[in-house]
Amino acid sequence: MEKKKKTTTTKSKVVSVLRRYLWLVSPERASALKRDNYTCQKCGRKQSRAKGKEQKVEVHHKVGVLNWDKMTDNIFQYLLCEVKHLVTLCPECHKKEEKV
Repeated sequence: MEKKKKTTTTKSKVVSVLRRYLWLVSPERASALKRDNYTCQKCGRKQSRAKGKEQKVEVHHKVGVLNWDKMTDNIFQYLLCEVKHLVTLCPECHKKEEKV
């Protein structure tokens, strides 16, 4: 009989997963998407769920989040910031913006 491998979950992994979930369901993120009409503010691509034409958009923090590990101490200052500090971008434009 084979032994099942135990998966170890570190506190930082749990915090990371919870932080991501909190951001995805936040009213700040939803407000930014609605304000920008679910459209990339750089290239104009609009989010679509149409079969074969799927296009996602993401919400980018204009003032970057520099240290995700320390962010838990300042979650409301950085992650759940005011909507004016957020912008909707498609994944390609978001990647470019993160490099800046």
